[in-house]
Amino acid sequence: MTERLAVAATAPFGAHVLEGLAARREIAFLVTRPDRPAGRGRKLRPPAAKVVADHLGIPVLQPEKLDASVRLDADIVVLAAYGVLIPEVQLEQALWLNVHPSLLPRWRGAAPVERALMAGDAETGVTIHETVKALDAGPIAAQAAFPLTPEDDAGTVYEKTASLAVTLLNEILPEPAFEPQPEEGACYAAKIEPEDRELDWSRPPEENLNRIRALSPHIGARAEVGGRRLIVWRARPAGADSVLVAGGLELLELQPEGKKRMAAADYLRGLH
Repeated sequence: MTERLAVAATAPFGAHVLEGLAARREIAFLVTRPDRPAGRGRKLRPPAAKVVADHLGIPVLQPEKLDASVRLDADIVVLAAYGVLIPEVQLEQALWLNVHPSLLPRWRGAAPVERALMAGDAETGVTIHETVKALDAGPIAAQAAFPLTPEDDAGTVYEKTASLAVTLLNEILPEPAFEPQPEEGACYAAKIEPEDRELDWSRPPEENLNRIRALSPHIGARAEVGGRRLIVWRARPAGADSVLVAGGLELLELQPEGKKRMAAADYLRGLH
């Protein structure tokens, strides 16, 4: 009997996994979060995964809560950046496979890509594991690694992990085999808090650069530069020809408060 495959996803990472998986396998439906008000007009905006599903003609379910009243007609649910912990009542109804963008057990939790970059990890990857009650602790069905380069930021890493996740899922579905996840080396990737965004120019340049990379292009690191509060989106080690330097880094792309992102040269021209 053919296994019915569904996807639970909300954020862009999950949307990329959905799109890639749908190109290789039939997706019965998508489970995603309800549309939410967004932007200055506070108009309802669909989640990124719903936009992809609508484009592909995949049915969409948007329950407020995944409680016992929600019956999902699927044998396997691929979980990718859905944004809510799955209750046990749902875990008992189907096999839930979580797509986690790290090399578990390293960086369990909410912000694995960002924390790996902040820590200066040499590599990261993707783990496909069974979803269990304990956070990101289920047995592993597949895992693969890739190196992190100085050019990588969170955006490029999420793209790489989504693509790799689709390849791994296609290899193990519909009958994954599992191995217990080790506890040795486990650490947690706490969600990004406001204080995590602050750059400290007294710290080593590499530490600040890692923070900038980790928070770009979706969150943004913040700092005071020349007495002005700015979001720093891109930087690199300062050199002899650097134009705008802070803490040993050449700042390449900035965003003043209330304005759009801009190149450092454009920002400097606006000061005169």
